[in-house]
Amino acid sequence: MHQVQQRLRGHNAAIGKRGEQIAADYLGRLGYRIVVRNWRIRGGEIDIVAKDRSTFVVAEVKTRTTAAAGHPLEAVTGAKLARLRMLALAWRSTCAEAQRAPIRIDVVGIMIEGSGTGSVVEHLQGVA
Repeated sequence: MHQVQQRLRGHNAAIGKRGEQIAADYLGRLGYRIVVRNWRIRGGEIDIVAKDRSTFVVAEVKTRTTAAAGHPLEAVTGAKLARLRMLALAWRSTCAEAQRAPIRIDVVGIMIEGSGTGSVVEHLQGVA
């Protein structure tokens, strides 16, 4: 049973990494500049920090391959948004350029389609 859980974790991590790349590419096509990816502190992780004109964007990325676990955007709870606000402030304190700039939190939901060759991206801006 332990090996099955490890394989599942590895599979989910690979899907998450792929979703983050899809989200970074998508944000780049919108004209955002990716500042940092996978920024971590003890309290959690920010998937992507990007700059949209003069605003810094903390982007949470949720990826799914099926709807069995629900829509990707449903995975972002109130508790997760509160953690993202705390992480955004912690990150901002480490970046001189962001000290006085506006900051917002976005969520990017990725649904990777059956064959794995396509994806649907949904982007919610300013969720918290």
